[in-house]
Amino acid sequence: MLFLFLFAILAGSGSLIYTQNLVSLLKAEERKKVELWAEATIMINSADPNQNLEFPFSIIENNNTVPVILTDGSDSIIDAKNFDSARSKDPAFLKMSLVKMKKKRDPIIIDLGNGFTNRIYYKDSTILTKLIYYPYVQLGIIMLFILVAYLAFSSSRKVEENQVWVGMSKETAHQLGTPTSSLVGWIEILRHRYPELSMTKELALDVERLEKITERFSKIGSKPALVNSNILDIISRTIDYLRSRTSSRVRFETGFKTGSVLEVPVNAALFEWVIENVTKNAIDAMEGDGVIDFNVNETEKNVIIDISDTGKGIPKSSFKKIFDPGYTTKQRGWGLGLSLTKRIVEEFHKGRIFVRHSELGKGSCIRIVLNRQNS
Repeated sequence: MLFLFLFAILAGSGSLIYTQNLVSLLKAEERKKVELWAEATIMINSADPNQNLEFPFSIIENNNTVPVILTDGSDSIIDAKNFDSARSKDPAFLKMSLVKMKKKRDPIIIDLGNGFTNRIYYKDSTILTKLIYYPYVQLGIIMLFILVAYLAFSSSRKVEENQVWVGMSKETAHQLGTPTSSLVGWIEILRHRYPELSMTKELALDVERLEKITERFSKIGSKPALVNSNILDIISRTIDYLRSRTSSRVRFETGFKTGSVLEVPVNAALFEWVIENVTKNAIDAMEGDGVIDFNVNETEKNVIIDISDTGKGIPKSSFKKIFDPGYTTKQRGWGLGLSLTKRIVEEFHKGRIFVRHSELGKGSCIRIVLNRQNS
């Protein structure tokens, strides 16, 4: 890309320098042409009636590209040539053109003798004007080409990187599958041989969680299927799992009744991940001590989930940044949890997730909005 950029600069600069030199030469040629036109006019006005005027007349007639205005000594317009035929009949247009010509360059004086003079004002021809702007247009086209090439290159690199990550995810899921299946078998043996062990149930929940993580990794890179599921049950299951693995100083409160039904089209495995990520971030924000409140409301078109905490809060300037890949306030971690959460909610479920409100030192509320129907 650096080579392309340098090439554009060199090509544009070379074209600009060459064109400017060419423009300078053409300007000089056009002035000579107008001076010759002025001399031809003097010859015609002062010529002997018997003199052959074919040559000076041909000079005047052949000047059909440079716009000129002929005035008397007091700058009253006598004649105009090489303007748009329709507009040249308008005296106001010619006066305005004369004012512009006066600002651009000095006139060519025609000495008629006896103290009388005429003046010729002229401006650059249409071809010369276009030539002046040509290198800038050319440079703009080159830069546009480089921009398109850069975007295409970046896009192809991103696709390639995504393919690598997708491949790694699927391979991870494949590698996790065998030991996870083995653990399921060992837990079943423990249940039969040692039914009195209370830890067997918790081990089973952890293995179940491993199976869900494996399922999540296996679905990366493919569009997940959305199935009508009880969203309240998904939230409750995630809370139950996290409650036994979180400090006892963290209280989980829900604004809905356990066992209630509220169906929404979701991918259960991925949406549990959403609730888990948001909840873990809330636990981190509270430093393991506080209250997390889950509220679910419904409208005709949407289901709204609010997850509030009593943590340290989020600065208003970071309301959107917390969902950016790599953003984190923790010393450990990659800062991918909330960015993945946003992708799952907005790309896969066509919903929205955002910071509803937050106050430093008092806590935050993350809102998730889901569609009640598949869009």
